[in-house]
Parts: sequence; structure tokens; C-alpha cells
Amino acid sequence: MPAFHLYADGLEFRTPHEILRVEPWGPSAVRVRATTGVLDDTAPGALSTPPPAGTDIGKPAMVGGRARLVNGRLTVEADAGGRLRFTHTATGRELLAEKRPYALHAGPRVHAPRPGGHRFEQHFTAYDGERLHGLGQHLHGRLDQKGLVVDLVQGNAVTAIPFLHSSRGYGLLWNNPAMGRVELGADTTRWVAEAGRQIDYWITAGDTPAEIMSAYADATGHPPLLPEWAAGFWQSRLRYRTQRELLDTARAYARRGLPLSVIVCDFFHWTRMGDWSFDPDDWPDPAAMVEELDSLGVRLAVSVWPTVEPDATAYPQLRDAGLLVRDSRGGLLTHPWPVRGHGTDRRPTAYYDATDPAARRFLWGRLRAHYAAHGITAFWLDACEPDLSPEEAVRAVYAAGSGTEVGNLYATLHAQGVAEGLRGLGEDRPLSLVRSAWAGSQRHGAALWSGDIAPTFASLRTQVRAGLNVAMSGIPWWNTDIGGFAGGDPEDPEYRELLVCWFQYGTFCPIMRLHGDRQPRQPFEASMTGGPNEVWSYGAQAYPVLVAHLRLRERLRPYLMELSAAAHRTGAPPMRPLFFDFPADERAWEVDDQFLLGPDLLVAPVLAAGRRQRTVHLPAGARWVEAATGAVHDGGTAPTAAAPLEHLPVFVRQGAPVTAALTGYGAPDTADGPLSPAPEEAPWPRP
Repeated sequence: MPAFHLYADGLEFRTPHEILRVEPWGPSAVRVRATTGVLDDTAPGALSTPPPAGTDIGKPAMVGGRARLVNGRLTVEADAGGRLRFTHTATGRELLAEKRPYALHAGPRVHAPRPGGHRFEQHFTAYDGERLHGLGQHLHGRLDQKGLVVDLVQGNAVTAIPFLHSSRGYGLLWNNPAMGRVELGADTTRWVAEAGRQIDYWITAGDTPAEIMSAYADATGHPPLLPEWAAGFWQSRLRYRTQRELLDTARAYARRGLPLSVIVCDFFHWTRMGDWSFDPDDWPDPAAMVEELDSLGVRLAVSVWPTVEPDATAYPQLRDAGLLVRDSRGGLLTHPWPVRGHGTDRRPTAYYDATDPAARRFLWGRLRAHYAAHGITAFWLDACEPDLSPEEAVRAVYAAGSGTEVGNLYATLHAQGVAEGLRGLGEDRPLSLVRSAWAGSQRHGAALWSGDIAPTFASLRTQVRAGLNVAMSGIPWWNTDIGGFAGGDPEDPEYRELLVCWFQYGTFCPIMRLHGDRQPRQPFEASMTGGPNEVWSYGAQAYPVLVAHLRLRERLRPYLMELSAAAHRTGAPPMRPLFFDFPADERAWEVDDQFLLGPDLLVAPVLAAGRRQRTVHLPAGARWVEAATGAVHDGGTAPTAAAPLEHLPVFVRQGAPVTAALTGYGAPDTADGPLSPAPEEAPWPRP
């Protein structure tokens, strides 16, 4: 017979086939675990241990044949069959309930044996009208993900973070780094983990999205404060091939009087992949380079890949110490990557095992000796999914487990190793640019970017929704390759229009970074480079508009640092959907092509070619000032705002101090011009 066991502040349900435990895990939150064997406290996951303290925790009790546990706003009830129901304590309203899929089904939780472990399923009731956000970054182009099947597998431009925010007033973390999926159906929500040790999820109740995200930060970790240098403009391209090229670019920004905070040294600055050091021929004096950049007020960020070619100096040490990822078919897991001296031919390249603490310490030792020793403490952790084909990813064998069981953890542990190293140097605000993340990555200073995306307006539209879902996944620092990555011709008037619209959008993103592989593109090899990608690369018409937005970004930096403090303290993402601050406005839950930057700036990006005006929803509950005109609008209205090439529609909450930063917005900057006269250009496309 099943039996409930009530203890201290939790409850346990036992049958001959399952142990189910429910325990408080932070304010208004509980953790739920289930297994057919023994609960494993060492299983990999994102939850901080020990758990944050709860508030208003009632003593577990039996009420009408049901076990009940109360923790603040969240009440949990378990019926005689062990099915859980989560309600809002004050109102009794159902937030979420486990579901038996059909009459003869084993129950809401499925433990299916498989070689080396189990495959798990967890079933919940689905609700009409529910809106679901989060889950990281995906390419489906939706903010509300109700009705979708979302794979929980990392990839270039896809980041799987298994946290859902619901419009019903709860947040749920599927605390399992296994490959799998979540099915957000009309009749059922089903989470699937293809391998693992136990079912493990965490749920919180909140009266506002801010309360839910704050509880999530308490449970999985608060982000560190943003370093002040990171709040400005980042210049990058694929790629500066030499120390001279990179310095010449930074000097050109200085000569023009243009703000520049960070310049990025991209991949293949090394002799061999896995040396994690500068090639001495192309980068002869890193210390002098850093010193000159410092004098210009510019921080250098360098690319770090997790890959190691057989000729790298570190390869024998990593191999002999067992610190490389293994292949379930035998030997080391490898993927063909370009290496110096082999042209377009590729060589099998191994991966350091970020799930092994010893491997993380080894990598940091290299980064400290070859970069930090020169004053470089900003790292671009590229291809950190790691970048494997799906077939290769399931064959991976890590120190922490199989690729199927723990593969989604790789990027988080990679960032953790770098953050721990930086903290060891006294850097209390670690920040790394990353292409992949998982739940909890925010506590290691992960600044996620959206990967190698297309240079099109359709791609830009997708990025807006993807970035908002990242925000609702607990990652505060997010950005895109402004202009898209894979192509774009600086001489093409149509592409210039896209670049300007994207640059304007990027001005109001948490991180502002210009990057891409511009035309004329070259084959993917170690000596490759792309076309020009500096703000003066896009012609005389674009230049003053881009410069005006660079200067605006500088004026916004104090506001961004205020948002950094709020994110550090409460977990509130700087960029967020309208409903985050205005949950009582029903229309705010529907808008997916606008966003808030903090509580006081509303941004409506231009997301289609030739568009020179657009409708903007202004949330009820505030009055809004149009930055370009000074016109004041009531909340709950939807004015049509002008969107000329010079600016996008931006509104400021009336009376907000950040209003001063927007003074003169929309007037192009004419103080600077191209270094040489621009040739006659075709006009930009007009409607």
C-alpha cells in the first residue's frame, strides 16, 4: 500500500515502485524528485545547495486524505495515488497539476529502464489561454511557446534552458541536463529526459513575473554585476588577422572620436587549436597591444575554443591525464576542424572535458599564463555547446556521464571554470561571451549571444522574440551579431538598411556588439577573413545614423549599470517583455515585437525593409513620452510612431531620469564623417 511520510518540512510518498519527495526550496517554491531506487543528492543539476531559505513554511499535514505542504504563495497537495497539484495559497487557484495521460497509464511520472539508467517522462495538465515563455533561445520565432515541441538539445543558435515561465503565475525548472524535449500541447505538457538518474523539477509561485524570476535567481544563482567596460560598444568582425589590423581599427575609432569599449580578437589567432595562446608571427607583442588599447579606453576580448588538435602543445597532457572527451565507440571524440597549414582540409580535433574539474583547472592555467598575464580578462567562449553534430553529441562520454545524460551542462561548466579563475585573480565581476548556456549559467557571468544567424529581416524578427525568451530564462546579458553573421554586403543598399535597423535595435540590447562574416566571404579555413565591418563600412548615409546611436549608447551606460545592479540583486533581466512590468495589461502579454529596457524605456524596433512607421502598444499604468518628438501619450493606447531611417520608435516612462539620455534622439550625428569622401551611392530602398 502507498504511504505518505511527513517529516520536518517536507513529505514523501512511497510505493513498491517509486519514491516521491517534495521539499521546500526557497521562498514560495518546492523541489520534487522521484525515482524507482534511491534519491541521488549528487545528480547533476542547476539548483543551488543548500537551498535558499523558505518563508511562511507550514508543517506538512494530512487534510481529507491528501498530504499538504504550504510554502508562502505555493501550496502542494498529493492525492492517494501520489499525483501532485500546485495551487496559489491565498486564492486556492490551481496553478499546475500533474496528469495521468489516460486511464491505464502508469501515472504522471514515467521511469522507463534503459541501458545504464532510465528514460523519464513527466506529464502535467495543459490549460487554455496559458502563455509559456523561457526555455532559452530557439529559432521558431515565437515568444509564447504554447503549442510547440521544443527540443532540449544545445546547438549553434539554439540554447536549451529548461525553465518555463507561465502566465498562470508559476515558474518551472526541469532540473535535468539530459537531452530531451518538452511538448507544450493543448491537452498535456510533457517533459522528456532521454537519460538520467531521477525525475527532478522545481516550481515556484509568484503574483508577478518579477517575483517568479526573483525566486528562480534565488534557486539557481544571481548574476554578478556587469563590469562597466561591458556596457559600451563592442567592435568585432570575422576576423582581425594580425595585431596590426586590430590596433589599426581601434586607432581609427579613436581618431574619429567614436566611443569604443571592447574590441574582439576572433579565432585562429593561435598557432594550433588548443594552444590557447597568440601566434607570435601575427601577434608579436600582446602586452604592448593591451597597453595601447588600455590607453585608448578599450578592453580586448579574445576567442577561446574548447577544441584541441593533435599537434597542440597541450594535447599530450590532456590526453594522458584523461581530460579529453571520450567516444562511446572507443577512443577520443573528435570533429573535423580547419587547422593552420592545411588549407580547406580539416583534421580530427578533440574536446577538453569541461565537466571534469581538473580539465577546467588545466584550461584556466593556460588562459592565465597566455592571456591574463598580459592583462586580458575578457573571454569569448565560442563553440561551447560544444559544437558537435547530433550523432556525435550522443556518442560523447564525459567525466560527469554520457552525452545523452549530461551534455547540456557543458557550456555552463565551461563558463564556471573561467569565472572561478577570474575570481581567483580578484575579478569580482566575471563576464564571458558564450554561444551556449544552461540553467544557472547566469551565476558565472555568462553573456549569451545568439550564434551564427542569417543577415535578413526575418532573422532579426526571430532574434527579438528569442532574446525575450532568454530574458525569461534567467540570463540577463544577451546580444546578437548586429547585422547577422553569415554574410551581408556592405556595398548593397538593401543590406545597409538592414544593418542600420539592426544597429538601432542593438543599441538598446543588454550588450551591444557589431560582428559578422561580411562579403566577400572566404572558405572556412584557418587563414580566412571576412569583409569590412566597422561603422564607417556602410557608406555616407548610414555613417551619421550609426554614430548617433554609438553616442546614445554611451549616454545609456549609467542606466545600464542601474539595471545591472537590479539584475544582480533580484534577477530582473534588463531586456524584458512588456508583461514583465505591466502584467495587468492584457495586451502586454500579446506584444512580441517590442520590449522594455528596464522599467523606463520602451523600444519598438523596425523589423521589415522599407518600413517608415509602425504601431506601438504603450502599456497601461504609465504615461509615455515619445523620445523623438516629446509627445506625451497615455498608457493603454497604440499610437502610430514615425520610424525614419534616422531612428526607431522609443518611448520613455514620463518622469524617468533616463529621459535626459534620449535628448535629441533622432537627429543624426554630423560632427564626424568618413575618413575619405564616399563614392556616389545608390539610395536606400524606399517604400
